[in-house]
Amino acid sequence: QVQLVESGGGLVQAGGSLRLSCAASGSIVSIVSINAMGWYRQAPGKQRELVANITSGGSTKYTDSVKGRFTISRDNAKNTVYLQMNSLKPEDTAVYYCNADKITYRRYYEIRLTTAYDYWGQGTQVTVSS
Repeated sequence: QVQLVESGGGLVQAGGSLRLSCAASGSIVSIVSINAMGWYRQAPGKQRELVANITSGGSTKYTDSVKGRFTISRDNAKNTVYLQMNSLKPEDTAVYYCNADKITYRRYYEIRLTTAYDYWGQGTQVTVSS
């Protein structure tokens, strides 16, 4: 009943910028907390790889190829994670997926809390032209 919805992908020229957003929400739930959130990407013919992640406390980690160019951030009040991508390169072209490793929420009609793991968004295409 909780889903991650991504937005912000598109086509950009090399050297340009894009900002991805991913919001966690549910129609009949109230989200209590989200543990780490992250962005992964998968290029054609390649395995999915971690791009960046951020803990609930704000600690971040990046894959080497995006350090200094990408910035991950989150707004806990909005249950949203962002990925600011600058100085984009053709090799950044991929489908980008949002992930949340643990979400605790309460259904409106229940008192107890529910914790579920490993949520994924539907993916958003990022294409960088040379």
